[in-house]
Amino acid sequence: MIRVRLDGPVDFDGFRLAARRLVLDGVAPETVEWTTGEDGGDLWSTAEDGDADTAGAAGAASAAESIDDRSRRTTSEARAASAAFTVPASFLSLCHSALLHREPRRFELLHRLLSRLRTDPARWHDRFDEDRRHAERLAREVRHEIHKTHAFVRFVPVEDTDGERLVAWFEPEHHVLEAASPFFARRFANLRWTILSPRVSMHWDGVRLCAGPGARRETAPPPDAGAALWLTYYRSIFNPARLKLAMMTREMPRRYWANLPEAALIEPLVAQADGRVRDMLDAGPTTPRRIRPIVLPPRGSTT
Repeated sequence: MIRVRLDGPVDFDGFRLAARRLVLDGVAPETVEWTTGEDGGDLWSTAEDGDADTAGAAGAASAAESIDDRSRRTTSEARAASAAFTVPASFLSLCHSALLHREPRRFELLHRLLSRLRTDPARWHDRFDEDRRHAERLAREVRHEIHKTHAFVRFVPVEDTDGERLVAWFEPEHHVLEAASPFFARRFANLRWTILSPRVSMHWDGVRLCAGPGARRETAPPPDAGAALWLTYYRSIFNPARLKLAMMTREMPRRYWANLPEAALIEPLVAQADGRVRDMLDAGPTTPRRIRPIVLPPRGSTT
């Protein structure tokens, strides 16, 4: 068993280097154990004879060296094989998304697809291949999670030594915070902000976007007066006659509610919806307010 340890769950460069060299050396995907910093101790504690336990992109290179020794391939042969080994851009795009999923066997899945691209490139065009469909499903779920991150992050202004900073707490289902953060850098380019999450925190200082260590929920600031104003607005625009609960929970799944101030209003508003609709029906029609028409001055006239 060969063990490759990446520099975290979103180490695309480390995975790309290690997987490429593993494929070049003909290592079967089922004989490789991929680990990241998020994995438990069991993956680190016992290594069988002949295992290669390596870390990150640099470790991937040393893993390749040990594999080269086992396969007795020279450096020049490896370089020649590497130069001839190319993959479609669509596969790289798929990897970028699918690797952000929490699926624990995603690395083995993509390693297997990469192996097939080398031995049978035409198979990549089979859109019904089970492994490809699995990887595409992971990628779709990651893109969906990025979209929900853009929609459901709620910032709270706080004061620090440099002035005002917007701070938000968010718990994405997959490892998408780094991929989702450039959206906020573009949208709030002139503001300083931080998004806290259990695994990683993202910071924007108005110039540079950088990642920091994860945080705990209690470190996030409490709602401010702006949150109360937002709740007042949300309550006022709620239309009980147009309530579609199934559609609402599909677009705003309950697992996000803990991050949304307005979620505290949903159940009370839903419980009152039927009564409010009956009250509107019992009240009967109202006379619309007459609006005085606007009279424009004749064209060419002066005031």
